Amino acid sequence: MASQTKPVLHGYFRSSCSWRVRIAFALKGIEYDQVPVNLIKDGGQQLSDQYKKLNPMQQVPSVEIDGITISQSLAVIQYIDETRPGPALLPADPKKRAQVRMISDVIASGIQPLQNLHVLQKIGAEKVQWAQHFIERGFQALEPILKQTAGKYCVGDEISMADICLVPQVYNAERFKVDVEQYPTIKRLNQTLLEIQAFKVTNPSCQPDTPADLR
Repeated sequence: MASQTKPVLHGYFRSSCSWRVRIAFALKGIEYDQVPVNLIKDGGQQLSDQYKKLNPMQQVPSVEIDGITISQSLAVIQYIDETRPGPALLPADPKKRAQVRMISDVIASGIQPLQNLHVLQKIGAEKVQWAQHFIERGFQALEPILKQTAGKYCVGDEISMADICLVPQVYNAERFKVDVEQYPTIKRLNQTLLEIQAFKVTNPSCQPDTPADLR
Protein backbone atom coordinates (compact mmCIF):
# COMPACT_ATOMS: atom_id res chain seq x y z
CA MET A 1 0.00 0.00 0.00
CA ALA A 2 3.00 2.30 0.37
CA SER A 3 2.75 5.26 -1.97
CA GLN A 4 5.50 6.49 -4.25
CA THR A 5 4.88 10.03 -2.97
CA LYS A 6 6.83 10.93 0.15
CA PRO A 7 4.75 11.74 3.21
CA VAL A 8 4.75 15.38 4.29
CA LEU A 9 5.11 16.20 7.98
CA HIS A 10 3.83 19.59 9.09
CA GLY A 11 5.47 20.09 12.46
CA TYR A 12 7.61 22.16 14.79
CA PHE A 13 11.14 21.30 15.85
CA ARG A 14 10.41 21.36 19.59
CA SER A 15 6.92 19.85 19.50
CA SER A 16 7.07 16.51 21.29
CA CYS A 17 4.16 15.22 19.20
CA SER A 18 6.02 16.11 16.00
CA TRP A 19 9.15 14.46 17.37
CA ARG A 20 7.23 11.23 17.97
CA VAL A 21 6.32 11.09 14.29
CA ARG A 22 9.89 11.88 13.21
CA ILE A 23 11.15 8.99 15.37
CA ALA A 24 8.59 6.60 13.90
CA PHE A 25 9.53 7.56 10.34
CA ALA A 26 13.21 7.10 11.17
CA LEU A 27 12.70 3.70 12.80
CA LYS A 28 10.74 2.55 9.75
CA GLY A 29 13.28 3.99 7.33
CA ILE A 30 10.65 6.18 5.67
CA GLU A 31 11.79 9.22 3.72
CA TYR A 32 9.54 12.23 4.19
CA ASP A 33 9.40 15.98 3.60
CA GLN A 34 9.01 18.52 6.39
CA VAL A 35 6.99 21.73 6.30
CA PRO A 36 7.77 23.79 9.42
CA VAL A 37 4.85 25.32 11.31
CA ASN A 38 6.25 27.89 13.73
CA LEU A 39 4.10 27.84 16.87
CA ILE A 40 5.48 31.21 18.04
CA LYS A 41 6.07 33.33 14.92
CA ASP A 42 3.25 35.51 13.57
CA GLY A 43 1.22 34.75 16.68
CA GLY A 44 1.40 31.05 15.87
CA GLN A 45 1.34 29.84 12.26
CA GLN A 46 -0.84 26.89 13.33
CA LEU A 47 -3.65 29.41 13.91
CA SER A 48 -3.74 30.58 10.29
CA ASP A 49 -6.83 29.93 8.18
CA GLN A 50 -4.67 28.01 5.71
CA TYR A 51 -3.39 25.60 8.37
CA LYS A 52 -6.84 25.24 9.94
CA LYS A 53 -8.03 23.71 6.66
CA LEU A 54 -5.31 21.07 7.02
CA ASN A 55 -5.86 20.49 10.74
CA PRO A 56 -9.05 21.89 12.30
CA MET A 57 -7.53 21.47 15.80
CA GLN A 58 -4.76 23.89 14.76
CA GLN A 59 -2.06 21.74 16.32
CA VAL A 60 1.03 19.93 15.10
CA PRO A 61 1.78 17.47 13.72
CA SER A 62 -0.26 16.95 10.60
CA VAL A 63 0.88 14.32 8.12
CA GLU A 64 -0.18 14.11 4.50
CA ILE A 65 0.21 10.48 3.47
CA ASP A 66 -1.41 8.19 0.90
CA GLY A 67 -3.93 10.85 -0.10
CA ILE A 68 -5.20 11.56 3.42
CA THR A 69 -4.22 13.86 6.27
CA ILE A 70 -3.74 12.44 9.78
CA SER A 71 -3.42 14.88 12.65
CA GLN A 72 -2.80 12.95 15.88
CA SER A 73 0.68 11.55 16.48
CA LEU A 74 -0.39 8.14 17.81
CA ALA A 75 -2.79 7.72 14.89
CA VAL A 76 0.05 8.55 12.48
CA ILE A 77 2.42 6.10 14.18
CA GLN A 78 -0.10 3.28 14.10
CA TYR A 79 -1.03 4.01 10.50
CA ILE A 80 2.54 3.83 9.25
CA ASP A 81 3.10 0.71 11.35
CA GLU A 82 0.12 -0.93 9.66
CA THR A 83 1.01 0.16 6.11
CA ARG A 84 4.81 0.17 5.94
CA PRO A 85 7.44 -2.54 6.31
CA GLY A 86 10.24 -2.34 8.84
CA PRO A 87 10.41 -2.94 12.58
CA ALA A 88 7.01 -3.31 14.24
CA LEU A 89 6.17 -0.40 16.53
CA LEU A 90 3.55 -2.39 18.42
CA PRO A 91 4.18 -5.95 19.67
CA ALA A 92 2.28 -8.92 18.27
CA ASP A 93 1.46 -10.22 21.75
CA PRO A 94 -1.91 -8.71 22.85
CA LYS A 95 -0.82 -8.15 26.46
CA LYS A 96 2.38 -6.36 25.48
CA ARG A 97 0.47 -4.43 22.82
CA ALA A 98 -1.96 -3.23 25.49
CA GLN A 99 0.94 -2.21 27.72
CA VAL A 100 2.51 -0.20 24.90
CA ARG A 101 -0.79 1.57 24.26
CA MET A 102 -1.29 2.19 27.99
CA ILE A 103 2.15 3.81 28.40
CA SER A 104 1.71 5.81 25.20
CA ASP A 105 -1.67 7.10 26.40
CA VAL A 106 -0.38 7.96 29.88
CA ILE A 107 2.12 10.25 28.16
CA ALA A 108 0.10 11.45 25.17
CA SER A 109 -3.18 11.98 27.06
CA GLY A 110 -2.22 12.26 30.74
CA ILE A 111 0.98 14.32 30.74
CA GLN A 112 1.84 16.13 27.51
CA PRO A 113 -1.44 17.99 26.84
CA LEU A 114 -1.27 19.67 30.26
CA GLN A 115 2.07 21.30 29.43
CA ASN A 116 1.71 22.06 25.76
CA LEU A 117 2.12 25.57 24.42
CA HIS A 118 -1.57 26.47 24.18
CA VAL A 119 -2.19 25.55 27.83
CA LEU A 120 0.95 27.28 29.12
CA GLN A 121 0.04 30.48 27.29
CA LYS A 122 -3.26 30.51 29.19
CA ILE A 123 -1.55 29.85 32.53
CA GLY A 124 0.82 32.81 32.17
CA ALA A 125 3.41 33.60 34.84
CA GLU A 126 3.00 30.31 36.70
CA LYS A 127 3.60 28.19 33.61
CA VAL A 128 6.88 26.59 34.75
CA GLN A 129 5.46 25.48 38.09
CA TRP A 130 2.31 24.25 36.33
CA ALA A 131 4.30 22.19 33.84
CA GLN A 132 6.54 20.77 36.56
CA HIS A 133 3.52 19.74 38.65
CA PHE A 134 1.81 17.80 35.90
CA ILE A 135 4.98 16.21 34.54
CA GLU A 136 5.96 15.06 38.03
CA ARG A 137 2.44 13.79 38.67
CA GLY A 138 2.60 11.81 35.45
CA PHE A 139 6.11 10.48 36.07
CA GLN A 140 5.08 9.33 39.55
CA ALA A 141 2.56 7.07 37.81
CA LEU A 142 4.77 6.13 34.89
CA GLU A 143 7.79 5.04 36.94
CA PRO A 144 6.06 2.07 38.70
CA ILE A 145 4.34 1.07 35.46
CA LEU A 146 7.67 0.94 33.64
CA LYS A 147 9.29 -0.98 36.49
CA GLN A 148 6.79 -3.75 35.74
CA THR A 149 6.86 -3.65 31.92
CA ALA A 150 10.41 -2.68 30.99
CA GLY A 151 13.22 -4.82 29.74
CA LYS A 152 15.83 -3.04 27.69
CA TYR A 153 13.06 -0.74 26.48
CA CYS A 154 9.67 0.38 27.83
CA VAL A 155 7.94 -2.93 27.14
CA GLY A 156 10.32 -5.86 26.97
CA ASP A 157 13.33 -5.77 24.69
CA GLU A 158 11.87 -4.34 21.49
CA ILE A 159 11.47 -0.66 20.68
CA SER A 160 7.81 0.33 20.50
CA MET A 161 5.45 3.28 20.33
CA ALA A 162 5.87 3.62 24.10
CA ASP A 163 9.57 4.43 23.66
CA ILE A 164 8.69 6.86 20.88
CA CYS A 165 6.47 8.72 23.37
CA LEU A 166 8.87 8.53 26.32
CA VAL A 167 11.92 10.30 24.93
CA PRO A 168 10.21 13.55 23.87
CA GLN A 169 8.43 13.68 27.22
CA VAL A 170 11.70 13.36 29.14
CA TYR A 171 13.10 16.14 26.94
CA ASN A 172 10.17 18.32 28.02
CA ALA A 173 10.68 17.35 31.66
CA GLU A 174 14.31 18.45 31.51
CA ARG A 175 13.33 21.64 29.74
CA PHE A 176 11.02 22.48 32.64
CA LYS A 177 13.71 21.59 35.21
CA VAL A 178 12.05 18.41 36.51
CA ASP A 179 14.54 16.28 38.46
CA VAL A 180 14.56 13.07 36.41
CA GLU A 181 16.94 11.47 38.95
CA GLN A 182 13.83 10.73 41.04
CA TYR A 183 12.67 8.30 38.34
CA PRO A 184 15.49 5.78 37.77
CA THR A 185 13.60 3.55 35.33
CA ILE A 186 12.54 6.49 33.19
CA LYS A 187 16.08 7.87 33.29
CA ARG A 188 17.67 4.53 32.31
CA LEU A 189 15.29 3.93 29.42
CA ASN A 190 15.74 7.47 28.12
CA GLN A 191 19.54 7.21 28.21
CA THR A 192 19.42 3.89 26.34
CA LEU A 193 17.08 5.24 23.67
CA LEU A 194 19.07 8.41 23.10
CA GLU A 195 21.97 6.27 21.87
CA ILE A 196 19.85 4.93 18.99
CA GLN A 197 20.29 6.67 15.65
CA ALA A 198 16.58 7.14 14.98
CA PHE A 199 16.28 9.15 18.19
CA LYS A 200 19.47 11.13 17.53
CA VAL A 201 18.69 12.33 14.00
CA THR A 202 15.16 13.41 14.94
CA ASN A 203 16.22 15.43 18.01
CA PRO A 204 14.85 18.99 18.16
CA SER A 205 18.42 20.32 18.07
CA CYS A 206 18.97 19.29 14.45
CA GLN A 207 15.76 19.93 12.50
CA PRO A 208 15.36 22.18 9.44
CA ASP A 209 13.50 24.78 11.53
CA THR A 210 15.73 24.62 14.63
CA PRO A 211 16.95 28.16 15.42
CA ALA A 212 20.72 28.60 15.16
CA ASP A 213 21.10 29.33 18.89
CA LEU A 214 19.48 25.99 19.81
CA ARG A 215 21.55 23.80 17.50
